[in-house]
Amino acid sequence: MLQAVILMFVAMSMIPAGDLCGKLLTSSGIATPAFVASSRFVVGSLLLLPFVPRRAYLLLKNWRMWLRALFLVGGIFSVQMALMTEPMADVFAAFFIGPIISYVLSALFLREPTTWLRSLLMAVGFAGVILVVRPGFGGSINLLWAVLAGSFYGAFLTTGRWLAHLGSPLELSLIQLLLAAAAMLPLGLANLPELTPSTTALTVGSAAFSMLGNLILLFAYNKVAATKLAPMVYFQLIAAVGLGWAAFGQLPDMLTWLGLLVVVSAGLGSALLRR
Repeated sequence: MLQAVILMFVAMSMIPAGDLCGKLLTSSGIATPAFVASSRFVVGSLLLLPFVPRRAYLLLKNWRMWLRALFLVGGIFSVQMALMTEPMADVFAAFFIGPIISYVLSALFLREPTTWLRSLLMAVGFAGVILVVRPGFGGSINLLWAVLAGSFYGAFLTTGRWLAHLGSPLELSLIQLLLAAAAMLPLGLANLPELTPSTTALTVGSAAFSMLGNLILLFAYNKVAATKLAPMVYFQLIAAVGLGWAAFGQLPDMLTWLGLLVVVSAGLGSALLRR
């Protein structure tokens, strides 16, 4: 469990770094969310290709890998749409509907163990997400993109555990990136920006951080049940707040801070449970 926690902390720090690179591209108008999502899959695939054996390509025939790739596409595209206009901390707080979705799906479809106390903490975490989004009460409508992204990501997390037996983390990561790249490439090519050195660096950074974070995530999910790891995805909140402040000077408002506190407290409380 300790190894899995360390892996999750590293992975959950790298993924917001990739999204920061994407936000720098989209919020400045340099690139569209479609290009950022597409390039992330293409560059990530190229970075992994030399390290994956040829047997991995047999997974391209497995419909479950296609389903997981679609969850990945939906999550990445939706979060880039939210980041284009909203602060990173707000987006990631709303995005944390994902662990709740993962918890419920893992219990329903994977028959992984749950307890009433862990379920209660997940419900508290959901209340924290509502405090951030505040639907109909002054929250930004664009944060609904973050909620949609979190829903896709929750399904993505659960399918990671479901499909872990099909191959190594490297093999699974490459195949899901190849399938996602195939799905998004037409949109990416239709929205090509001017490839200056800074644009190229941010594009590669967005893809590399995201790919490495999700690869490490697969290693963690190979070790421990998804219901136990799901709350640790909240580590992303810490990184998102820090990166948003460092890059844009953006800090959450009081209600968002309260929502962040509720989400983190519920997530860490659930992570500390023995069962």
